[in-house]
Amino acid sequence: MGRFAVISGFLGSGKTTAMMALLSYMKEQGKQAAMISNDLGQKVTLADHRLAALSGVNSQEITKECICFCHEVLGERLDQCFEEGCGLVLSDIPGFGVGALEHVYHGLSARYPGRYELGPFTVLLEPENGRRLMMAETGAVKATDDLPVKAASPDAAKMAGEDVSSSGSPLSPRDNLHILRAQLQEADLIVLSKADLLSAEEKTELLSWLSGAFPEAKLLSLSARTGEGIPDLSEALLKDRASLRHPPIDYEDRDLLREMDQLSEYYLQYHAQVCCRDFDGTAYLEDIAAEVQRKIREKGFEVPHLKLLAWEPEGDFGKVDLIGADRPVEITRRFQWRCTGIAVVCNASAACPAAVLDEIITGSVKEVSRRYQLELLIFHQECFGMGEEDE
Repeated sequence: MGRFAVISGFLGSGKTTAMMALLSYMKEQGKQAAMISNDLGQKVTLADHRLAALSGVNSQEITKECICFCHEVLGERLDQCFEEGCGLVLSDIPGFGVGALEHVYHGLSARYPGRYELGPFTVLLEPENGRRLMMAETGAVKATDDLPVKAASPDAAKMAGEDVSSSGSPLSPRDNLHILRAQLQEADLIVLSKADLLSAEEKTELLSWLSGAFPEAKLLSLSARTGEGIPDLSEALLKDRASLRHPPIDYEDRDLLREMDQLSEYYLQYHAQVCCRDFDGTAYLEDIAAEVQRKIREKGFEVPHLKLLAWEPEGDFGKVDLIGADRPVEITRRFQWRCTGIAVVCNASAACPAAVLDEIITGSVKEVSRRYQLELLIFHQECFGMGEEDE
């Protein structure tokens, strides 16, 4: 019987990086495994799937809908992987992932009873979000304190269609604490990711608080960069079983729904070509991310995650990430050589109205491309608000 596990977590928590590191480790141990990248775009190649493929990781993708609501498609992909000899298949989940325990695990169990062995429902938590949640819930600070990014302005709130509170500001896009708590309540296994960013004392403090706040879950710490915790995560996913609990979460909670509806999704695929010379592909991606960051901050919104992946026909590739308007642009991988033409995939999620997000990212891509004197051929462009999904 094949084993399947969902890797959930907030945007930018390191799900793809963790899955890739885990699959590479398992391959070294002689174990065959695969990952599925899942997102909502209609005709899109996902940056995560392409990154995994370029890195030599066994990867598939499911687009157009969340795995919560396409059990038949998910089942077909799982069966294919298991027939090819995989002992474990992992999948991430789009958006915030809240409710995935009910829809994916309980849904698969009801539709295909006994067909799949379900590993622990796993939620990744990156240190900054963990620290914010801990401090808010222990009363060390208010939920909106100690945040370098200001709440969206009243003008931005009106553009987003949000109600303005009595203080004159809407719910801060950074203040996603209801979502973070709901995700962790669903977890059989909580993984504190990017643990190399914490001191030993900070890690102990955060894990101790998580243990008391979410006693139903097993805890691990992990750093895909250093390899810390990868063997332990492999063992847990291969040996532990899903509890199939029904956690006491009010999925219709007004604040939870409001936080979720603030999110918009953006997808772009294009080819960029320079005439008669070459250019620095890494700097190009970095400049796009910096321009998006500048514009999103000017308008008072937030970028939970922006992914820019580009590659050359010969196989060289680069990747740049932005996981917050207040955080530095991260160069995940540099191009080894200068470029003359690259294919680019941009996936983004932002607490921003879809029309504004589309204008910001598309405009940034075109402006930076002009600076580099690149000709663009756009294959696919799509942007929508999560609250518009079912409209």
